[in-house]
Amino acid sequence: MDYYDILGVSKDADQTTIKKAYRKLAMKYHPDQNPGDAAAEAKFKEAAEAYDVLSNDEKRGRYDRFGKAGVGGPGGGGPQGFGDVNDIFGAFGDIFGDFFGGGGGGARRGGRQKSPRRQGSDLRYFLDVSLKDVISGVQKKISFEGESDCDPCSGTGAEKGTHPETCPTCGGAGQVVRQQGFFQMATTCTSCSGKGQVIKSPCKVCRGQGRAVDKKQIEVNVPAGVDNGTRLRLTGEGEGGYRGAPAGDLYVEIRVKTDQNFERQGTSLFAGLEISYLQALLGGKIEFKTLDGDVEIDVPRGTQNESTLRVSGKGVPSLKNKQRGDLMLVVRVDIPKKLTSKEESLLREIAQAKKEKVSEKKGFFS
Repeated sequence: MDYYDILGVSKDADQTTIKKAYRKLAMKYHPDQNPGDAAAEAKFKEAAEAYDVLSNDEKRGRYDRFGKAGVGGPGGGGPQGFGDVNDIFGAFGDIFGDFFGGGGGGARRGGRQKSPRRQGSDLRYFLDVSLKDVISGVQKKISFEGESDCDPCSGTGAEKGTHPETCPTCGGAGQVVRQQGFFQMATTCTSCSGKGQVIKSPCKVCRGQGRAVDKKQIEVNVPAGVDNGTRLRLTGEGEGGYRGAPAGDLYVEIRVKTDQNFERQGTSLFAGLEISYLQALLGGKIEFKTLDGDVEIDVPRGTQNESTLRVSGKGVPSLKNKQRGDLMLVVRVDIPKKLTSKEESLLREIAQAKKEKVSEKKGFFS
């Protein structure tokens, strides 16, 4: 299967997205979470192989060009051969440390199992704004859901007034060691599923999970000049941390709605300006409605159809320095299909004076 499909990311995904996707799969298929499940262990290894390639820019580049053949074989530089899950713990210990309290592979790597205290996951929210909002900036209230520690049990999963107890089978190690002749074999403790703790009185609210759905409503300050894909980071507004650990961040991704009258190109705005043939010939001043108020447009004499008139400082603000771009008005000269008798008579006088050959069919304009 394609490595991008394995992690569930697009081919243009950035490293943050790739790492987050791998963390999610590693958590789901971790051997300590699925004791004795060969299929889960295979998925665990498969995800590690995909992450090993896509997290390395050089390997990823070769993979994008040549597929698996580009990262295998002599001199290919990977993917790594993860014959044993402990190889994965050694390669990506920093990732497993995030959600196993710094213990990497949990009980499989020895030592006493620690309580899972880790930072909450980052969340992403898509926010639609209008082009007018982009010009002035805007504050928007958004509502979303995430997980956080269950309040009644403070994230322990145990009923209020009780607490998780050390697993009597493994003594809190999360694994059981058995002697077979000269060898020792360590297996995940089935009594606590490798957690090192058991909950005798589960919390009735979260049913022993220690987590609950958290509904939040916050106000987002959208600065002027944002564009499609602009990401606003709100520190600490993501998913709640585990066992009192810090919350993750919320990333608000901006999507600018299409405007039927204006088109944006960088900090410039483009729109159409319709004028009469007389205004095109003689010039004049026209009121034009922009996204943030009316402006007076000075139309020069002899303005040609599809020519462009520039209005300085009426475009989109720069997100960096707030300086506004220009408004570019594409002229459309309106040629009437019908004329009054007086208009036709005057135009024929002009044509005669300029010795222009015109149609003699008087009903053409009427």
